[in-house]
Amino acid sequence: MRVDATSYEDASRRVVRWAKEGRSAYVCVSTVHMCMETFDCAEFRKTVNGADLVTPDGQPLVWALRSLGVGDATQVRGADLITCVIERAERERVPIGLYGGTPELLDTFDRKLRSRYPRLRVACRIAPPFRPLTPGEDEAVTREIAASGARILFVGIGCPKQERWMAAHKGRIPAVMLGVGAAFDFHTGRVRQAPRWMQRAGLEWAFRLAMDPRRLWKRYAKHNPRFVALFLLQLLGLRHPVAHPPQTGCPNGAAR
Repeated sequence: MRVDATSYEDASRRVVRWAKEGRSAYVCVSTVHMCMETFDCAEFRKTVNGADLVTPDGQPLVWALRSLGVGDATQVRGADLITCVIERAERERVPIGLYGGTPELLDTFDRKLRSRYPRLRVACRIAPPFRPLTPGEDEAVTREIAASGARILFVGIGCPKQERWMAAHKGRIPAVMLGVGAAFDFHTGRVRQAPRWMQRAGLEWAFRLAMDPRRLWKRYAKHNPRFVALFLLQLLGLRHPVAHPPQTGCPNGAAR
C-alpha cells in the first residue's frame, strides 16, 4: 500500500487548492488497520492506491516510512487534519460538507464549527442510513452534494466503507473527499481521543481498545502482529512489495 510523506501544512494546502480548482479527488488517512485491509484485499488495495493523497495517520506508519529512508515523514492524523483543512477553508472561503454519522451528531458538530469558525460555510450535512444505499438513494445523495456547492467533503463512515464510497464517487461529486473515520465523534466529544503522549508513542490503538474492547479486540489481534511481522520482512529484504506508479500531485516519499 502506498503511504505518502506529507504534513498537516502540505496536506491541507493541497486539499484546499484542489477544491478551488474544482477537482474531484479523494484523500485516505491510513492506519495499520487500513494497511492490513489492503494486504488482505486486492480490490481495496487498488482503491487506496488510487487516492490522490494517502496520509500516515498511525504513528507506526511514520516509523515505517522513516525506516525506509523517508526521514521527513510526520504523522497526519485525520482528527487533526480536519481542523487544519477547516481553518484554511474558512480563510479562503471554500465551502465544506459533512457526510456520515447521525443527524444529532452532525447537528452538534455543525454548531461547534459555526461557533469556532463563524465565516465557514457548511453547505450540506448528510447522515446516511446504516445500510447500503439503493442505486436511487445513492443518485439522490450524489445530486444533493453536488448541488450544495460543497468543495470539500468530510466522509466519516469508517474504514473500509468510506474509502470505497469515495472512490466510487470520484468524478461524480465535484469536491475533494476526505475519509476521516471517527473524527466527527472525536470533535463533538462523543468519543475520547488518546492523550498526545500515547499518540506519539504509537499507542493510540491501545487507548481505543481500552475504550471499546468488545468491538475492537478482534481487529487489533488480527492486524497488529501481522503488520509488525510483514514489515520486518520487508525491512530485512525478505519480502519485496510490488511498486505502484506515483499519483499525480502527490508528495514523492512513499512506503509500500
